[in-house]
Amino acid sequence: MSKIKCILIEDEPLAAKVLSDYISEVPFLELQGKFKDAILATDFLRTNDTDLIFLDIHLPKLKGMAFLKTLTHPPAIIITTAYHQYAVEGFELNVTDYLLKPFEFERFLVAVTKVKTAYSEKQVPLAPAENKDYLFLNVDKKKVKVLFADIVYIESQREYIKIVTTKKEYLSKMSTHEMERLLPGHLFKRIHRSFIVSVSKIESYTAEMVEVNGVAIPIGRGYKEVIENL
Repeated sequence: MSKIKCILIEDEPLAAKVLSDYISEVPFLELQGKFKDAILATDFLRTNDTDLIFLDIHLPKLKGMAFLKTLTHPPAIIITTAYHQYAVEGFELNVTDYLLKPFEFERFLVAVTKVKTAYSEKQVPLAPAENKDYLFLNVDKKKVKVLFADIVYIESQREYIKIVTTKKEYLSKMSTHEMERLLPGHLFKRIHRSFIVSVSKIESYTAEMVEVNGVAIPIGRGYKEVIENL
């Protein structure tokens, strides 16, 4: 299984160090970055994907719960706080776990193992996609068959994705992150937080954009290497 990418948002240096030390002890976790406030984390998430966020609640500038509500397709969230009174609100926002500071490594491991289990369950059923040439998407309460060969690109549309094919366009209620897992990696590449393109439909590209079927699509800062490796 690939590593679970994570970030932590914590304004207390000691708490951030404890968390980063704990993360380094877990083989299936990969720490992408530490942020002292949610604004900096938001800037990172504009051009990068993550699987898990360790989130403190009492943060400067933007509180943890307010930040969480801004995420259209949140990854797994583990709340880390000294305040127990936000637990109910946290679970209403579908957080994976709620760690009360100070917490021991054993309790931390219980929380991240929940994330690992959910992550593994997502991965397993999708493996056969490499052997198929189509997928079925939920569109207007129907399952619609879409051939991989017909897909030009996929674009995020808040709670939905737009799938542009050579024949027509579809809207399906899912995230680009979920869609990416359904697509064969050798046929499709994510080039931006909001865009996935069909490699065979790329007509030209520069360092800043890719052209597919006459449409110019921007390349995100964190995805330059994807294009360089084509």
